[in-house]
Amino acid sequence: MKLFLLFLLFLSVNFTQAQSIKKIHRKAILVDTHNDVLSSSVLEGKDISHRLTTGQSDLDRWEEGGVDVQFFSVWTDRTPRNKEGFFKDANQEIDSLEIIVLRNPFRMSLATTYKQVKKGIRQNKLVALIGVEGGHMIENDLNKLDSLYKRGMRYMTLTWNNSTHWATSAMDETQHADSLPHKGLSDFGKQVVRRMNELGVIVDLSHVGEQTFYDAIATTSKPVLLSHSSVWNICPVFRNVKDDQIKAVAKNGGVICINFYSGFLDSNFARKMDQLEGTEGKRIKDSLGQNYDAAKLNEIWAKYFSNQLEPYRPTVSKLVDHIDYIVKLVGDGYVGIGSDFDGVSSLPVGMDDVTKYPLITRELKRRGYSNKSIKKILGGNVMRVMKADMK
Repeated sequence: MKLFLLFLLFLSVNFTQAQSIKKIHRKAILVDTHNDVLSSSVLEGKDISHRLTTGQSDLDRWEEGGVDVQFFSVWTDRTPRNKEGFFKDANQEIDSLEIIVLRNPFRMSLATTYKQVKKGIRQNKLVALIGVEGGHMIENDLNKLDSLYKRGMRYMTLTWNNSTHWATSAMDETQHADSLPHKGLSDFGKQVVRRMNELGVIVDLSHVGEQTFYDAIATTSKPVLLSHSSVWNICPVFRNVKDDQIKAVAKNGGVICINFYSGFLDSNFARKMDQLEGTEGKRIKDSLGQNYDAAKLNEIWAKYFSNQLEPYRPTVSKLVDHIDYIVKLVGDGYVGIGSDFDGVSSLPVGMDDVTKYPLITRELKRRGYSNKSIKKILGGNVMRVMKADMK
């Protein structure tokens, strides 16, 4: 009988804790600064107005995950989809988001001002904002920057993995430094940053090289955002930020939003992926290629690749380690959430889609974070930057 009563007490305590975490999560304003569903699903004809069996995001699941504000990434690769170029690609994706919002007027709103963000939250709608991922989409033209602003762009990532004529990327500064004609922001790049400040477009420094990062910090008059980056000292890969960069963001009043990609969270995963993409993987793939045609080989290799990486996937605890690191280094006012859902090939165990954000709240609470700190991390910090930057 005593054991049975202890078991009931255990269940009661667990239920009470779960309800408490759920309440904290729901009361917080949850802002995710980076999601790639437009390029990964919407442009392929998928309707995210309803629950999908593929991908990681849709309106039903955002609601279930307690998301209040979602920045939709407008992204295109080094080669444009449309023959007219990158600018056309960006406008096409913005068109696709506007259509979704028009189809769901009672569930979504597209915001361009801080007041509109707050209004949408009060109306219990998913507030959509536009973040353009890569300065190549303005095609070296300030008029096109202005045009994307008028279309609703409220942050722009100065570079994606590819550099522009006016800003160098983290990938190029670390992997192709010898072939770069310059590093950092050119004079035109500094004009871009200043124009973004004037318009009310947040300067996003994810993906940029260190020289570009520091040039932008020195140029901007407004708080910056790193929309989807993690901590270099935990996982030393080219896309993550070092301690001095974290301190510079805090001094600037900006926010670093943690990316959920396994390869940016855990160095063991990153190391294994490098092996599979390097000589070890080539040797295995070449040996398989002796027995299969190209199509079958790609199918078998994809499955093998995924199975080999599965044991190295990080935990939610590892994800929160990155949040914890920034908090311990500079305080709880400079870190947020930038999942990269629908834009990455691997996520922490359990973080399968946008319904799983409460796992972060639970882990933060388990580590002793106050409700006030949790609210800042989940979205309050980014809301502060939006209020400071957006008109």
